[in-house]
Amino acid sequence: MTCADVAIVILNYNGEHFLRQFLPAVLAHAAGARVVVADNASTDDSVPLLRHGFPQVEVLVFGENLGFCEGYNHALAQLDSPFFVLLNSDVAVQPGWLPPLRALLAGNPRIAAVQPKILAYSDPILFEHAGGGGGYLDRLAYPFCRGRLFDTLETDRGQYDDARPVAWASGACCLVRASTWRELGGLEPAFFAHMEEIDFCWRAQNAGYEVWYAGGASIVHHVGGGTLPKSSPRKTYLNFRNGLALLYKNAAPSELVGAFALRLLLDWVAGLRFLLGRNWPEAQAVGRAHWHFFRQLSYWRQRRRLARPHLRVNERAGTYAGSLVWAYFAGGKRHFSDLYSKKKG
Repeated sequence: MTCADVAIVILNYNGEHFLRQFLPAVLAHAAGARVVVADNASTDDSVPLLRHGFPQVEVLVFGENLGFCEGYNHALAQLDSPFFVLLNSDVAVQPGWLPPLRALLAGNPRIAAVQPKILAYSDPILFEHAGGGGGYLDRLAYPFCRGRLFDTLETDRGQYDDARPVAWASGACCLVRASTWRELGGLEPAFFAHMEEIDFCWRAQNAGYEVWYAGGASIVHHVGGGTLPKSSPRKTYLNFRNGLALLYKNAAPSELVGAFALRLLLDWVAGLRFLLGRNWPEAQAVGRAHWHFFRQLSYWRQRRRLARPHLRVNERAGTYAGSLVWAYFAGGKRHFSDLYSKKKG
């Protein structure tokens, strides 16, 4: 199957080493797709490498680091392909990874985005943090995946090889319908990075679209942490600020007040844990996240109106009606299947 109507778009920032390592496989297994690298004002030799080492790749160069969200928004606005792949530079694609994604999206006009199975590059039998076996949300908008609850990763035994609707598709690797992307306005620019794909997918569901996971038909391996390390005050800040904005923008009116108040409380508990552990930079990041969210509340109100929130938890695919934090830390549930088990604990 040819995928000539697909543009694979890699957003790059100082990822020369990843481009050298992973771009050849993308080109080898692109199934006729257009391959584009959008460079976010890298200061390494990424652009010279692309121009001299990979002349078949289209290169878009930005004058400043626009972040993940605006980087992709600017890049995709310049392309006319019916389907876009958002692909991180640190993803190792496998033979045959693209056609199943395109077949699923092309076969159902209500699907806005679809992701493959995402396994860890460092240990390929484990699911990876960013997407795993399909993205889920709990009722407070804490994201998790089939195959990953917080930092607990499951071994891939084929247990999540079924194609199904989910709450969100990973921005590390997902195929998106261009018309829906434009209809929804792309990624939320104020997020900069982190949780932006979850916000897009939630808005897509609110607009009547579906988001899917392709099961075992398509597999990639993700390094993760290529731009920000796993433990980083900057990453903590973005996750906590964007987590509040995600919930505020998209939750149904009947859910918002209770869910938002509880989410604030749990954020403060997390900040207190950082303080007790004398991790001052992380605690300060939580405080800054809340301060900046409320300082920009008028902006988020406007964005909520555009997001058209109306779907309740029980109406959205890929949503866990309970609290992931409670199930994991108080209930000792470490696997996705445990969340739906009726056994005590």
